[in-house]
Amino acid sequence: MSAQIHCVTVETGDPYALAGWWARVLDRRLADDDHPGDPEAVLAAPGGHGPDLLFVRVDERHGKGAFHLDLHPAEGTRDEEVARLRGLGATPVADRRRPDGIGWVVLADPEGNEFCVCRSPAERAASA
Repeated sequence: MSAQIHCVTVETGDPYALAGWWARVLDRRLADDDHPGDPEAVLAAPGGHGPDLLFVRVDERHGKGAFHLDLHPAEGTRDEEVARLRGLGATPVADRRRPDGIGWVVLADPEGNEFCVCRSPAERAASA
């Protein structure tokens, strides 16, 4: 027997707004019954594969960075994805890229939750 991840829970002051931002990042849709002011919002995993993202309202977060995601681009390169995410409002935190291409870029969402952007599968395969 084993456990499986059902969802990743994100603590936030505004579930609808932050879920909307992540919906654009991940190309997911908010649930039809999610509305501004709701105490929670859900981004379901496409086709039911993988964990959902559950955004819940809290008055006080339980620590800096109540969650952390590592992303890689579905298409294109890591650098193109970083540029796209910055265009959506992500802010740079740290650049952990090495001259040989290995590494990642740390960004923060509009509420300061940090996440990393890693190389795409194609970029990893090309350097193997």
